[in-house]
Amino acid sequence: MTDRIFNVLFLCTHNSCRSVIAECIMNAVGAGKFKAFSAGSHPSGTINASALALLERMKHPVEGLHSKSWDEFAAQGAPPVDFIFTVCDDAAGETCPFWPGKPMTAHWGVADPSRAEGTEAEKAQAFADTYRMLNQRISTFVNLPVASLDRLTLQARMDDIGRLR
Repeated sequence: MTDRIFNVLFLCTHNSCRSVIAECIMNAVGAGKFKAFSAGSHPSGTINASALALLERMKHPVEGLHSKSWDEFAAQGAPPVDFIFTVCDDAAGETCPFWPGKPMTAHWGVADPSRAEGTEAEKAQAFADTYRMLNQRISTFVNLPVASLDRLTLQARMDDIGRLR
């Protein structure tokens, strides 16, 4: 691996919340080293309003964010993907498309904050917890010495990061 910018794809079933949050965090904390994208197996077509509000509060640019199919990233002409992270258990269990270039993959499952019940404060806390967990994992990942690790060691580190709470 070299000093080039690595492309990262975050996958979730609907590409409306967790994967979009992860995309924005990676593009902020991994800027200059990583370029993130997100997609879903069955995209909803819209970004969750609470996810957008959280991203705006956290000062992430939200222009151009949209819910899209993972097929876009398996098609000819798509940006080559180096790393793929599933952030929901449903997407992790689905049969994925063939990814050109054999990207490294890991499962970083996070509870779906859009399914949180309770008061508005409790729902907002679920989104904040999702953001915190994804930020912790992504920050740990971007600080790995990716260029100096062999694939087996890097895979083990990626898997370990997925267990961070």
